[in-house]
Formats: sequence, structure tokens, C-alpha cells
Amino acid sequence: QVQLVESGGGLVQPGGSLRLSCAASRSLFSIDIMAWYRQAPGKERELIATVTSGGSTNVAELVKGRFTISRDNTKNTMYLRMNSLKPEDTAVYYCNARIFANGYWGQGTQVTVSA
Repeated sequence: QVQLVESGGGLVQPGGSLRLSCAASRSLFSIDIMAWYRQAPGKERELIATVTSGGSTNVAELVKGRFTISRDNTKNTMYLRMNSLKPEDTAVYYCNARIFANGYWGQGTQVTVSA
């Protein structure tokens, strides 16, 4: 099992930046894949970015060039750097960890992009 705690959300103006953090209760090397998802009101949860235990990353086309996923193994923490934020990026952002066949979720952090 793993506990995940997200932080870093908030209110930001269009064009602004935020960095989300996801702190894990165990070593990231023991987690097969970590990911960021988001869910906007009335919409399905969508995958934003992933990072494997080996460090390989992937970012969804809809945010590529604006969002960057990274991790700090010394802090057992994954990050999502979000630049050039748009109102349509408004959502609850969730951290996910997959260990073997099991998936674990954090509680989510709200990101609101508004003038």
C-alpha cells in the first residue's frame, strides 16, 4: 500500500503557473507507475502525465508543452509543473500510484484558473 498527499493547488490567473506536489509514503522506486489525473466538473477523470519507476515520462497531448512531470526520489515526491495555465485547466488534480495490479489515489487538490 501507499498513501499519497497532493498539495500546491490554488487560484491562478490565466497565463500563470503552479507546481503540484504528490508526496508518497514509500520509495518511488517501489511504485511501478505514478501519474497525474484531473477531473473537471461534469467531466470524466482524464490522464495528464505519467512517470515510471525507471524515470520515463509521458505527457498527454492536450497539455504537452505546458505541463511537465518530474520526481524527486530523495523526497519520495512527484511534481507537476503547469505553465501558461488556461481556464479550461480548472479541475481537481489527483495523484495516482500503481503497484502491481493495485491503484492508489490521493485526495486531490483543486486548481482554479480565473481572472
